[in-house]
Amino acid sequence: MKIYTKTGDAGETALFGGQRVGKEDIRIDACGTVDELNAFLGRAITYCTSPDIRSRLVRVQGELFQVGADLATPLDAKTSYITRLDSEPIRQLEADIDEWEAILPPLTSFILPGGSQSGAELHIARTVCRRAERRVVSLARAEPINEKTIIYLNRLSDWLFVLARMVNHRQNVSEAPWKP
Repeated sequence: MKIYTKTGDAGETALFGGQRVGKEDIRIDACGTVDELNAFLGRAITYCTSPDIRSRLVRVQGELFQVGADLATPLDAKTSYITRLDSEPIRQLEADIDEWEAILPPLTSFILPGGSQSGAELHIARTVCRRAERRVVSLARAEPINEKTIIYLNRLSDWLFVLARMVNHRQNVSEAPWKP
Protein backbone atom coordinates (compact mmCIF):
# COMPACT_ATOMS: atom_id res chain seq x y z
CA MET A 1 0.00 0.00 0.00
CA LYS A 2 1.38 3.37 -1.00
CA ILE A 3 1.38 5.98 1.77
CA TYR A 4 0.92 9.01 -0.44
CA THR A 5 -1.91 9.18 -2.94
CA LYS A 6 -1.82 12.87 -3.88
CA THR A 7 -5.64 12.91 -3.81
CA GLY A 8 -5.60 15.33 -0.87
CA ASP A 9 -3.19 17.83 -2.37
CA ALA A 10 -6.02 20.27 -3.19
CA GLY A 11 -7.35 20.30 0.39
CA GLU A 12 -9.96 17.58 0.11
CA THR A 13 -10.20 14.06 1.48
CA ALA A 14 -12.55 11.12 1.03
CA LEU A 15 -14.97 9.78 3.59
CA PHE A 16 -15.76 6.08 3.80
CA GLY A 17 -18.48 5.69 1.21
CA GLY A 18 -16.65 7.84 -1.34
CA GLN A 19 -17.90 11.38 -0.66
CA ARG A 20 -15.15 14.03 -0.87
CA VAL A 21 -15.08 16.89 1.62
CA GLY A 22 -12.72 19.70 2.53
CA LYS A 23 -10.07 18.87 5.10
CA GLU A 24 -11.49 21.64 7.28
CA ASP A 25 -14.91 19.90 7.32
CA ILE A 26 -16.29 19.44 10.83
CA ARG A 27 -16.43 15.65 10.27
CA ILE A 28 -12.73 15.58 9.40
CA ASP A 29 -11.96 17.80 12.40
CA ALA A 30 -13.81 15.35 14.67
CA CYS A 31 -11.98 12.36 13.16
CA GLY A 32 -8.64 14.14 13.46
CA THR A 33 -9.21 14.98 17.11
CA VAL A 34 -10.09 11.34 17.86
CA ASP A 35 -6.87 10.38 16.08
CA GLU A 36 -4.94 12.92 18.17
CA LEU A 37 -6.45 11.40 21.32
CA ASN A 38 -5.32 7.96 20.17
CA ALA A 39 -1.77 9.26 19.70
CA PHE A 40 -1.77 10.74 23.22
CA LEU A 41 -2.90 7.37 24.57
CA GLY A 42 -0.02 5.76 22.69
CA ARG A 43 2.35 8.13 24.44
CA ALA A 44 0.70 7.47 27.82
CA ILE A 45 1.23 3.74 27.28
CA THR A 46 4.99 4.29 27.04
CA TYR A 47 4.96 5.49 30.67
CA CYS A 48 2.64 2.77 31.94
CA THR A 49 4.29 -0.03 33.91
CA SER A 50 1.17 -2.04 34.76
CA PRO A 51 0.31 -4.83 32.27
CA ASP A 52 -3.41 -4.71 33.08
CA ILE A 53 -3.58 -0.93 32.56
CA ARG A 54 -1.54 -1.18 29.36
CA SER A 55 -3.91 -3.81 27.97
CA ARG A 56 -6.93 -1.65 28.76
CA LEU A 57 -5.31 1.35 27.09
CA VAL A 58 -4.54 -0.73 24.00
CA ARG A 59 -8.17 -1.93 24.01
CA VAL A 60 -9.33 1.70 24.06
CA GLN A 61 -6.95 2.56 21.23
CA GLY A 62 -8.67 -0.10 19.12
CA GLU A 63 -12.07 1.26 20.09
CA LEU A 64 -10.96 4.74 19.05
CA PHE A 65 -10.12 3.38 15.59
CA GLN A 66 -13.70 2.10 15.44
CA VAL A 67 -15.00 5.51 16.59
CA GLY A 68 -12.92 7.21 13.88
CA ALA A 69 -14.19 4.86 11.18
CA ASP A 70 -17.75 5.37 12.39
CA LEU A 71 -17.34 9.15 12.29
CA ALA A 72 -15.72 9.00 8.84
CA THR A 73 -18.76 7.17 7.48
CA PRO A 74 -21.96 9.18 7.02
CA LEU A 75 -24.97 7.30 8.32
CA ASP A 76 -26.45 7.12 4.83
CA ALA A 77 -23.24 5.77 3.23
CA LYS A 78 -23.65 2.44 1.44
CA THR A 79 -20.83 0.54 3.09
CA SER A 80 -20.73 -2.99 4.38
CA TYR A 81 -17.21 -2.84 5.80
CA ILE A 82 -17.84 -0.43 8.69
CA THR A 83 -18.99 -1.77 12.04
CA ARG A 84 -20.77 0.95 13.95
CA LEU A 85 -19.90 1.48 17.59
CA ASP A 86 -22.41 -0.17 19.91
CA SER A 87 -23.05 -0.12 23.67
CA GLU A 88 -20.54 -2.82 24.67
CA PRO A 89 -17.41 -0.58 24.79
CA ILE A 90 -19.39 1.96 26.84
CA ARG A 91 -20.44 -0.78 29.26
CA GLN A 92 -16.81 -1.92 29.59
CA LEU A 93 -15.62 1.62 30.36
CA GLU A 94 -18.26 1.88 33.07
CA ALA A 95 -17.23 -1.49 34.53
CA ASP A 96 -13.59 -0.34 34.66
CA ILE A 97 -14.58 2.93 36.34
CA ASP A 98 -16.66 1.09 38.93
CA GLU A 99 -13.78 -1.31 39.63
CA TRP A 100 -11.26 1.48 40.15
CA GLU A 101 -13.58 3.70 42.19
CA ALA A 102 -14.11 0.83 44.63
CA ILE A 103 -10.35 0.96 45.33
CA LEU A 104 -9.68 4.71 45.24
CA PRO A 105 -10.23 7.06 48.14
CA PRO A 106 -13.33 9.19 47.56
CA LEU A 107 -12.85 12.67 46.15
CA THR A 108 -13.47 15.42 48.68
CA SER A 109 -12.41 18.34 46.47
CA PHE A 110 -11.38 19.11 42.94
CA ILE A 111 -7.87 17.88 42.17
CA LEU A 112 -5.22 19.43 40.00
CA PRO A 113 -4.22 17.41 36.94
CA GLY A 114 -0.81 15.81 37.34
CA GLY A 115 0.88 13.39 39.67
CA SER A 116 3.17 10.78 38.21
CA GLN A 117 4.38 10.96 34.60
CA SER A 118 1.79 8.41 33.49
CA GLY A 119 -0.94 10.09 35.55
CA ALA A 120 -0.16 13.46 33.99
CA GLU A 121 -0.16 11.92 30.49
CA LEU A 122 -3.60 10.44 31.15
CA HIS A 123 -4.89 13.83 32.33
CA ILE A 124 -3.67 15.35 29.04
CA ALA A 125 -5.41 12.56 27.12
CA ARG A 126 -8.58 13.32 29.12
CA THR A 127 -8.58 16.95 27.99
CA VAL A 128 -8.04 15.92 24.37
CA CYS A 129 -10.92 13.47 24.78
CA ARG A 130 -13.15 16.31 25.98
CA ARG A 131 -12.16 18.32 22.90
CA ALA A 132 -12.94 15.33 20.66
CA GLU A 133 -16.32 15.07 22.34
CA ARG A 134 -17.01 18.76 21.67
CA ARG A 135 -16.08 18.31 18.00
CA VAL A 136 -18.34 15.27 17.70
CA VAL A 137 -21.23 17.12 19.37
CA SER A 138 -20.77 19.96 16.86
CA LEU A 139 -20.85 17.41 14.04
CA ALA A 140 -24.01 15.84 15.48
CA ARG A 141 -25.69 19.25 15.51
CA ALA A 142 -24.90 19.61 11.79
CA GLU A 143 -25.70 16.11 10.51
CA PRO A 144 -26.80 12.71 11.75
CA ILE A 145 -24.17 10.49 13.36
CA ASN A 146 -24.12 7.36 15.49
CA GLU A 147 -25.25 8.66 18.89
CA LYS A 148 -23.07 6.06 20.63
CA THR A 149 -19.91 7.97 19.64
CA ILE A 150 -20.84 10.93 21.86
CA ILE A 151 -21.73 8.67 24.77
CA TYR A 152 -18.50 6.71 24.31
CA LEU A 153 -16.30 9.83 24.31
CA ASN A 154 -18.12 11.25 27.31
CA ARG A 155 -17.60 8.04 29.26
CA LEU A 156 -14.01 7.73 28.03
CA SER A 157 -13.10 11.13 29.49
CA ASP A 158 -14.49 9.97 32.84
CA TRP A 159 -12.54 6.71 32.45
CA LEU A 160 -9.32 8.63 31.77
CA PHE A 161 -9.86 10.81 34.84
CA VAL A 162 -10.40 7.82 37.12
CA LEU A 163 -7.53 5.94 35.46
CA ALA A 164 -5.16 8.87 36.08
CA ARG A 165 -6.20 8.74 39.74
CA MET A 166 -5.74 4.95 39.80
CA VAL A 167 -2.26 5.14 38.27
CA ASN A 168 -1.22 7.82 40.75
CA HIS A 169 -2.69 5.76 43.61
CA ARG A 170 -0.77 2.65 42.54
CA GLN A 171 2.44 4.68 42.35
CA ASN A 172 1.79 6.24 45.79
CA VAL A 173 1.66 9.73 44.30
CA SER A 174 -0.76 11.93 46.20
CA GLU A 175 -3.30 14.09 44.42
CA ALA A 176 -2.97 17.83 44.77
CA PRO A 177 -6.30 19.33 45.84
CA TRP A 178 -7.42 22.58 44.27
CA LYS A 179 -7.44 25.31 46.89
CA PRO A 180 -9.53 28.28 45.78
